[in-house]
Amino acid sequence: MADAMGHSATATRSTSVAMGFCVLAVAPQIFELIWSFGTIFGWGAGRGPLQVVAAHAAALVAGAPIALLGAAGGDAKKASSDVLLALIYSYPLLAVAILTLFMTIRSAQDYVGGIVLMALALFALWASSDLQGMRGFSFGAGTAPRMFGGLLVALGAGIALTGLLSDGPAMAHYSWRGPLFVMASIVFFALAIRPLGVVVAAFVSFLIAAMGTHETRWIETIIVGACLTLGCALLFPYVLGLPMPMFPRFLAQ
Repeated sequence: MADAMGHSATATRSTSVAMGFCVLAVAPQIFELIWSFGTIFGWGAGRGPLQVVAAHAAALVAGAPIALLGAAGGDAKKASSDVLLALIYSYPLLAVAILTLFMTIRSAQDYVGGIVLMALALFALWASSDLQGMRGFSFGAGTAPRMFGGLLVALGAGIALTGLLSDGPAMAHYSWRGPLFVMASIVFFALAIRPLGVVVAAFVSFLIAAMGTHETRWIETIIVGACLTLGCALLFPYVLGLPMPMFPRFLAQ
């Protein structure tokens, strides 16, 4: 009975971890999709939501397998950025997610931490894949990213292997509220800086970030946010000389 219950708990944890890795494998695509909704309101430039979904779906389902078959057949045709993202980042993490379903994780913190390090390294390799020095023995701007990315992949794999071979702590409870609202404030500032200006974007971004904790005192937060906004309004245009809009477009017009 105890063995059966222990095995069931392990299988449940492995399933949850595998599902998390699946989400991590498509995290860049999801982020671009969320970012693309800003183009509907004129916030930023780039592909629209439908274009993002169609491009990444085609890359994951058809583009990446075709590129793999072409490489195996000696066809060195240059792949698109979406296809390279699937090949370099998404496919390896999806393979790890599938393998995780059949593994007994003895130290969840080490295993998950190692895979996350590998994910960061793979994403860095994809982001710098168009730089010189990333292929063969040529040196260039991409040489250092390739070296450090490869070392980080090996380091992450070693840490993940430790989580499979030796006993260790389980996953600790982690609060997502703080990082979630901080990231939301950064995204809001990036999308709102042009249409709303520095004053509104900076102040609202600070208030969004302040929602990341239950201990926020709103009177003090508003006062500090106003002071920081005033500092940004003086820093960017006058001290740094950056041509950034101060107020919303409809007020300027």
